[in-house]
Amino acid sequence: MSSYDVDFAGLTVPIIAAPMAGGASTPELVAAVNAAGGLGFLAAGYRTAAAMSEQIARMRVLTDRPFGVNLFVPSSPGGSAHADPAALRAYRAELLPEAERWGVQLPAEFAADDDDWAGKLAALLADPVAVVSYTFGLPTRQEADALRAVGSAQVATVTGPDEARAAELVGVDALCVQGPEAGGHRGTHRVEDEPGALPLTQLLARVRAVTGLPLIAAGGLGTGAAVADVLRAGAVAAQLGTAYLLADEAGTSATHRAALTDPRFGETVVTRVFTGRPARGLRNAFIDRHTGRAPHAYPEVHHLTQPLRAAAARRADPQALHLWAGTAHATTRPGPAAAITARLWREARG
Repeated sequence: MSSYDVDFAGLTVPIIAAPMAGGASTPELVAAVNAAGGLGFLAAGYRTAAAMSEQIARMRVLTDRPFGVNLFVPSSPGGSAHADPAALRAYRAELLPEAERWGVQLPAEFAADDDDWAGKLAALLADPVAVVSYTFGLPTRQEADALRAVGSAQVATVTGPDEARAAELVGVDALCVQGPEAGGHRGTHRVEDEPGALPLTQLLARVRAVTGLPLIAAGGLGTGAAVADVLRAGAVAAQLGTAYLLADEAGTSATHRAALTDPRFGETVVTRVFTGRPARGLRNAFIDRHTGRAPHAYPEVHHLTQPLRAAAARRADPQALHLWAGTAHATTRPGPAAAITARLWREARG
């Protein structure tokens, strides 16, 4: 138990607001879910350490309840260990006509970065939060020990038994078991696709067979009934992201909000076309044009497509944007985040 006494099995409301990188997870959203008895996470991915610290400071104004911060773990000290320069050049060539059409420049060099990993760790050691969670990998044992020493509980996102075993060896306090139904990036510890990924309920059973750590279930949970199902399956809490995308306090863009209720975007698919990592989003024209062409290269593809995505955002064009959403996106409803949380828990209890 950390010095913050975060008891994942003893939440008043066993519902967690997932960290959604890119702007959706605002401090106001996290604080509202916390006030409703759940637990919320800030998303530090794609932010600098300074920007992360600004959000933490805002959280301390909004709430005195525990909250979490999620970090993207770099796949190697310099970024992706899997980038194929020839494949990246070929994908850039494919995207050039779109860049020319919208008057933007694509990077000529394929940048990799570590998402300011060292800076964020240093900031969290200097100004600890209740919970630190990890996506795309694990910290070193030394890094985990340092965060534990300042009182932060730690949660590792895992997508299978092997990752769960590795996380337990690092010494985390709980596991977020992410099924393939989840919106946004798959939390796998490698950039490749996952053929035959197990549904969440089966995955929970597989992970439970190899560890006694508390399990948080994530992926395609849009209703109270789905929350109840994973709690019955042995999870101590359910983590939801897409369910909060239409919340009043969410930082979801107007274009993304509209697409979530637009019948033209009724299907979700897992794709690498926007970032080079498998991620689930609403199927649109950009995905259809480029499926099968993007290499396994994160964050290089993320940087390569960023100018195109920014141009699409300026045009409010949902056919060219990454519209992350899970399989239960059709159940997403607008309203205050506290009311969404209360409704889900009321439905879960029957």
